[in-house]
Amino acid sequence: MLELDRVAHSYGQTLVFRDISCKFGAGSVTLLLGGNGAGKSTLLRVMAGLTRPSFGTVRFAEKSGKIGHLAHSTFVYPALTALENLTFWREAYCLAATRDEMFKILERVGLAARACDRAGTFSRGMAQRLNLARILLLDPDVLLLDEPDTGLDAASRALLRRELLEARGRGACVVLASHDIASDAPLADRVLLLENGRLAHDGPPSPFFPPLAGAEQACCA
Repeated sequence: MLELDRVAHSYGQTLVFRDISCKFGAGSVTLLLGGNGAGKSTLLRVMAGLTRPSFGTVRFAEKSGKIGHLAHSTFVYPALTALENLTFWREAYCLAATRDEMFKILERVGLAARACDRAGTFSRGMAQRLNLARILLLDPDVLLLDEPDTGLDAASRALLRRELLEARGRGACVVLASHDIASDAPLADRVLLLENGRLAHDGPPSPFFPPLAGAEQACCA
C-alpha cells in the first residue's frame, strides 16, 4: 500500500531523520514510537504527502486510494454545526455521502445527539471525535494517526480503537503514532521506533512488550 525508500527530512540545518526505508501492507496496524522530537509527526506528514521529504521517495500502490490523516489539529470549524462540518468535508472530498449516511457516522462517534450544535461549543474530546467522523466519512485505504486519543475519555478511546480494528479488518493500512504504549500495543502487528534520527526497530512488538494473547478481544469487548 505504501513504501518509503531512504526517506530523510530536515528543517534548515536540523536533521529530523534519515534513511527511513519500509513498506506498509494492507490490513495492518503499525505502531510508530519515539520520544518527543523524534520526528513521528513529521514522518506521518511525509507519508500523507503533506510535507515533501528532503531526500528519498514515498510511493503508493495503485490500489491505495484515499489517504486519511488525523493530526493534533482537529480541522473543525467552530461556527458550523457537526453536520455542517461533515457536509463541508463531503464537498471538499467530492464524496456522495447522503445526509442520512452522515448522521450514521456521527452516531458511530457518539455525536448524533449534537449533530445540529455548533462545533465551537464542543469539548476537546468531542471535537476530536468529530475529526474522527471526518476521517470515517472519507473511508480511507491508508489511515495515518498522530496521537489521536489526545483529549479523549476512556469511552472515546475505546471507540477509536474499535474503529482502528475495523479499518484493519476491511483491509486498510493503519499507522498510529502513540505515547500510550500499553493501550495501543494490543492493536499493533508491527512497531517502528524512531531514535537518534534513524529507524532503530522495525518488527513485531515482542521486543518491547510482554505477550498480549487475547488482549485485542479484551480491548473490543
